[in-house]
Amino acid sequence: MIELFGQQISYVEIIGTIFGIVGVWLTIKRNIFCFPAGIVNVALYAYLFIQSKLYADALLQVFYVVLLIYGWIKWLKKNKEDESTEVTKSSSSLLLMLSLIGIVFTILLGTFFKHYTDASLPYIDSLTTSISLVAQWMIAKKKIENWLLWIVADVIYVGMYIYKHLYLTSALYFIFIILAVMGYVEWKKSLADEK
Repeated sequence: MIELFGQQISYVEIIGTIFGIVGVWLTIKRNIFCFPAGIVNVALYAYLFIQSKLYADALLQVFYVVLLIYGWIKWLKKNKEDESTEVTKSSSSLLLMLSLIGIVFTILLGTFFKHYTDASLPYIDSLTTSISLVAQWMIAKKKIENWLLWIVADVIYVGMYIYKHLYLTSALYFIFIILAVMGYVEWKKSLADEK
């Protein structure tokens, strides 16, 4: 542990924060190394969230590993087919389906954590988990709307992590908001260039 701005911060949180920023930056640039950086980030944060009793967030990190591996394979395959820069928009039907999945998952997961664990903020934690899973899947598919979902989730995360006294993590998610806006702008430009 080190002291930063009068708060005790673990080395796990510091290293996780660094890998998180690097991973998102590489995602904005559509660089395939975003996936290994992301895996290191989520592994460290899984440990941190278990310590903070944010079980939905800890579980989310496990799902992230699976989605990061899926995205890595998907992007590798696209690189071989020379489609690595293709960014697309989601159809209305896909957005509706993903919204319904997110709502149902939030309710089920939040109810489980509220009734069967000592989870802190079970429904808010489950909501951000649902939004994040959908957004991560959309990254693997290179859907531009992923960045809008990240902005919404990250705004909620900032408040939740301040409440849980995870100040460095809260600052990280504030940086993620800025990076998500940058990602949206850059991917939107790429989408326009591909037309």
